[in-house]
Amino acid sequence: MKNSPDAVERAETIARSGAIDVVILGAGINGAGLFRDLSAQGVSCVLVDKGDFGSGTSAAPSRLIHGGLKYLETGEFGLVAQSTLERNLLLRNAPHCVTPLPTVIPIFSWTKGIGAALRTLFGSRSAPRSRGALLIKAGLAIYDHYGSRNRVMPRHRMVGRRTALSEMPALTPSIVATGTYYDAKVSLPERLVYELVADGMAANPGSAALNYTGLASSEDGVLTFQPQAGADPISIKPKLVVNAAGPWIDHVNAALGAPSRMIGGTKGSHILLRHDALIKALKGQMIYFEADDGRICLVYDYLGLALVGSTDIPADNPDTVKADQAEIDYLIASLRSLLPGLEFDHSQIVYAYAGIRPLPASNAAVPGLISRDHSAPVLEPDDSRPFPIISLVGGKWTTFRGFAEEVADNVLKRLGKNRSASTRTLAIGGGKDFPPDAAARATWLAQAAGASGLSRERLETLLARYGTTALPVAHHCAASSRSEEMLRASSYSLAEIEYIAGKEQVGHLADIVMRRTALAITGSLNRHDLEIIARVAGDVLGWKQERIATEVESVVSLLGERNLLKIE
Repeated sequence: MKNSPDAVERAETIARSGAIDVVILGAGINGAGLFRDLSAQGVSCVLVDKGDFGSGTSAAPSRLIHGGLKYLETGEFGLVAQSTLERNLLLRNAPHCVTPLPTVIPIFSWTKGIGAALRTLFGSRSAPRSRGALLIKAGLAIYDHYGSRNRVMPRHRMVGRRTALSEMPALTPSIVATGTYYDAKVSLPERLVYELVADGMAANPGSAALNYTGLASSEDGVLTFQPQAGADPISIKPKLVVNAAGPWIDHVNAALGAPSRMIGGTKGSHILLRHDALIKALKGQMIYFEADDGRICLVYDYLGLALVGSTDIPADNPDTVKADQAEIDYLIASLRSLLPGLEFDHSQIVYAYAGIRPLPASNAAVPGLISRDHSAPVLEPDDSRPFPIISLVGGKWTTFRGFAEEVADNVLKRLGKNRSASTRTLAIGGGKDFPPDAAARATWLAQAAGASGLSRERLETLLARYGTTALPVAHHCAASSRSEEMLRASSYSLAEIEYIAGKEQVGHLADIVMRRTALAITGSLNRHDLEIIARVAGDVLGWKQERIATEVESVVSLLGERNLLKIE
């Protein structure tokens, strides 16, 4: 069970040099974003995660890149301003996996919620149970204003009941109107985390990233890490440590000898349904709606399945979190109320997942009123610890770049260095040189076909899947003896799996099916394909037959227990 040999060797070489500026603990979206930013500034960083890149909370979002319309209620206008800007930037910097998402809000009254919203805005601990058309109209107008910087999508519109039901007949007839605005979605957030890590590694040969590597000890300013069995421990003496462990932040600070109480998370659960009639009714739009108890839920087309979420309940154990039956029943009941003409039952569930939002510790009576903003408190050095610890508290997927920029500027100041590169217009991974329109796409496909020898149709699939990094994937596929072999239940080729296993720091079979691809979350797996994927990965990574069998059984057990996905 070894980490990537190249990654370990690179980290060991950097550690021996004694010139490491920063260690980042936690390779979720915030840690990976900071790693890329600091590496681009020439800061030597080692990014470490006890699991795979993007395998914790960052793998359990609603898969939205949104400006935070709901944050207007709690007066977090600065967060909305930053979120809408970062959403627009991501649409430009990661167009291969972040795309616009028209969003419909069903409205059930004209005037309700104004008084409650004003009380919440001025500090009340109770959120509105119903938000009427006037309140939503005001919110959408403010939202449009904040989203005007680097605008890439239309402004909102509102229509009355008759027009709304003609446009989306499946909605409950109890609505009085709908509002439509635009946010965005990310096709595979776990893969985007990996791309940020890869970008950081490419930007700075003095930086390294290790997954499946635990913090073994912290003594006299030296951090000792233990990669997976078979690799020697790595000792690093950093100038500064960033704790980006999300819901594990307090645990990590304790391990560093700096106990804290910074995190008080809530649990968000989601389900994915195979429901053709629902997908047809949505028409490519998300419905962002109030459940009967006033909580906000959503449903939209995610890679051909209906993604439904999310709950928001207090929880604090990220190691055992999963969607429980009560939450699933709640989401199904909410859909039945919203879309009474459609049938919903538990047999339609393909996949379920849950995560702990790493929110700041709070005594708020209503979880939805806990701030989604971020902060970076600093634990200064003391007699037993010569380095400061910056903890990345809170935040959300959409704002990772801006959060990373703020923290990176603080780190640079502490190191006595200046910012040399901006990430504001820096493309991510396969978003670099991504063709912006049909004509550019046709040119890219023609050139890639000539360079790789693959068909245009196959390249279309690879471009949608990997962005412009599809080209090295295509070259590998063309040269592979497995080029024409495909999995039974999906459009992935065995040559693609081969490339991912060899080039993308894969440590386990789960990394391939749950994070480097969308095979698991879309239910595109059966036992036959899973065993083939494991054998291909085993050939590349040197796994013996016993290891291959163990990896298969581990994935079957994990997906069945935690994600309700039965592999047969």
